[in-house]
Amino acid sequence: MSSPPRLRVIDVECFEQPYRLRLPFRFGVITVTEGIQAIVRVRIRRDDGREAVGHGAEALGAKWFDKNPALSDAQNLHQLRKAIELCKAAYLAAPALTAFDLFAEHYAKQLTDGARIGLPPLVASYGPAMIDRAVADALCRLEVLSFAAATNANRFGLRPHAIVPDLDGFDFGSFLASLAPAATLQARHTVGLVDPIVAADQPPGTRVDDGLPETLEEVVRYYGNRYYKLKVSGQPDADLDRLIRIASVLETIDDPYHVTLDGNEQFDDAEAIADLWLRMKAKPELQRLCNSTLFIEQPIKRQAALARDVAPLARHLPVIIDESDGDLAAFPAARECGYAGVSTKLCKGFYKSLVNLARCRSWNVQGAGRFFMSAEDLTTQAGISVQQDLALVSLLGITHVERNAHHFIDGFAGRSEAEAQTFLAAHPDLYAVSDGKVRLKIDHGVLHIGSLQCAGFASAVAPSLDRASPMPAAQWPDATAPNPPEQP
Repeated sequence: MSSPPRLRVIDVECFEQPYRLRLPFRFGVITVTEGIQAIVRVRIRRDDGREAVGHGAEALGAKWFDKNPALSDAQNLHQLRKAIELCKAAYLAAPALTAFDLFAEHYAKQLTDGARIGLPPLVASYGPAMIDRAVADALCRLEVLSFAAATNANRFGLRPHAIVPDLDGFDFGSFLASLAPAATLQARHTVGLVDPIVAADQPPGTRVDDGLPETLEEVVRYYGNRYYKLKVSGQPDADLDRLIRIASVLETIDDPYHVTLDGNEQFDDAEAIADLWLRMKAKPELQRLCNSTLFIEQPIKRQAALARDVAPLARHLPVIIDESDGDLAAFPAARECGYAGVSTKLCKGFYKSLVNLARCRSWNVQGAGRFFMSAEDLTTQAGISVQQDLALVSLLGITHVERNAHHFIDGFAGRSEAEAQTFLAAHPDLYAVSDGKVRLKIDHGVLHIGSLQCAGFASAVAPSLDRASPMPAAQWPDATAPNPPEQP
């Protein structure tokens, strides 16, 4: 195949679609009952003059990208809108480049411009994470290739670049050609901090009764998951009590099950979470759960997570970063601190995921240890959002993925029935009708994703915008924010 095509971004349109959760979900410092999904539509023009349109969709998430408690949820959303605006302006002004160089040549400026107006790297990266996937979708459609096939052939143009100096000389072509998507993925169900474990945890009159499971006990029976992600709060006594109650439900699973723990930045240091782990190990009721635990995710607050060695915890089980993965230098820095892995999330950018997998391959060949990636994201909604994320996870060779939007959002809730039926017809292995609604299909804990190997980035159809509204201009920097940053 010829060298990667050069292209220009000639139009970027941004939209928003509100949604409500069927159940409240608490993560970190907030409990969520509603939200907004961002949708971008990008038009590209190849160097041969041909044009195509691509899409991407992602939740606008408060209190994850920036957990500063002094900022309101609305301010958090405007931060993310501003990140998209910065990237949009840069890409529209760019000359013809390969898709990867479009990202790479603007990477440093995106972070620098974001920092100048008070956007942390994780927030600033949201802009290119959104637009890059839409560019990839458009390019795949133009070349009539699936995301996997385009990646295998390196049609995006990944190469050694100054933004990843540790991979200087790395053979991206051979690496990308070796990636092989799977037809199935195991869904890892997240148990949030306020999620009911059994029916007795639900006060009278609080059940939704919409045909979907509500308690963990019901989830085990309904979906048949064999992978679970358990949130811990940093309050050892409360965590132990809750974990014992969770374990009593998971004990009913005859087959082997697997667990990951998510500290959600609730611990001050590695010693604190190591102490919880040792207390867990000492509980007879938690022996099977402990033996089934694969790793722990981001237990330490991001401000301190990469400041000290995590050996006190890492000697017991692997530790990965998630929120600390703010820029492309984060994973190498985490490696030096004793972390073994890093999460992939499409909201952090698919180029970052491919780069971090390349690092894992390189480090492991060097005999430096077993480095790995995990797949974490509970906010990917039905439609193009969940499909693009699943396609990326599968191509990375990860066999299980945190998936929970289907539990907290009822199918295509808030969107048109026509859109739901369109996605069902295009991807009948991934969706099914239950109780008259199109919903994500999980069969004995398994997601079937063979249909995602279609022309485009994991979707044979485009998202509907009939109920979406244009994204409002970002109100950031915000003079009401604490210590508002100076304008450049």
